[in-house]
Amino acid sequence: MEIRSDRSADPLEVFAAWLAEAEESEPNDPNAMALSTVGGDGMPSCRMVLLKGYDESGFVFYTNYESRKGRQLLATPKAALLFHWKSLRRQVRIEGAVAQVSDAEADAYFASRHKQSQIGAWASQQSRPLEGRFELEKRVALYAAKYAVAQVPRPPHWSGFRLVPRLIEFWQDGAFRLHDRLVYTRQDAGDDWQTERLYP
Repeated sequence: MEIRSDRSADPLEVFAAWLAEAEESEPNDPNAMALSTVGGDGMPSCRMVLLKGYDESGFVFYTNYESRKGRQLLATPKAALLFHWKSLRRQVRIEGAVAQVSDAEADAYFASRHKQSQIGAWASQQSRPLEGRFELEKRVALYAAKYAVAQVPRPPHWSGFRLVPRLIEFWQDGAFRLHDRLVYTRQDAGDDWQTERLYP
């Protein structure tokens, strides 16, 4: 099946349609995406995170800024995302610069999280050595007691990033590995998107 480039000049409209289909077919976390960052030594690093919002300004996810990915993104604010929806035999690759979300945006999203997840954001010293599970459980219990009746504030080290795309590629599985690839590119945010097809 050929990806319809005449559907829209805006790749976000194509992405919205594909994500909506994934939400109907994927058994778990259709908003899961692989996030690739670059370390200070120039080596790439990849892990799964969850997309928490997107619009014309970019794709948003949240993390501990003191985690490995947080430190890498603050030092080198460029990243790549990959959505893979196995049930649909589709994937979307996105590349671009990364910026921090506003405090107001981060506060609003943090307030929407389950209280146990809020407590977990305080308890977890993400990406740092952990002696054993009991150490983590003890920290969870400590913050659960601290905020037993109070609203849990957003930790100062916990916030979000927005990837502003310069490249969005849509990939559709094809018979005999003759896949369909349609890529949208632009130089800067606000520029018109250019499209081209790629050999599989």
